[in-house]
Amino acid sequence: MNKELPKTKIDERTGIEYHLEGDYYIPNLVMPKQEKLILNKYGRMRLNYLKEHKKAEYTIMLMNGTLNAHLKEIQETADNRVQKIISELKEKSNLTEDMKNTDMLYWVGTMNSIKAQAEEIIFSELIYI
Repeated sequence: MNKELPKTKIDERTGIEYHLEGDYYIPNLVMPKQEKLILNKYGRMRLNYLKEHKKAEYTIMLMNGTLNAHLKEIQETADNRVQKIISELKEKSNLTEDMKNTDMLYWVGTMNSIKAQAEEIIFSELIYI
């Protein structure tokens, strides 16, 4: 009657390994190794958005090991798009580098406005979707 249970067993259907804790088998779940990633502004904003508003997607990407790759792609795309949009808006507003020397306050104000417009576009296209 007093059978000794095996210390570990593997579920043949899923391939998950279990270890014995008292009378229960607990799965040995291990997160896949991920590369270290330094997040910039857009990467952190996307991460926070996923954590707060898209919890299921965040958890799935975290468990599959695709979260860092997703964040890296978002921040690289966002950086490139912001730079492209800024250069396009500068051309449309006829803003030149010479204006920096002649009318600095106008140039700074216009550049701040252009950067804010570019970031708002990025937020709606990439970050908060």
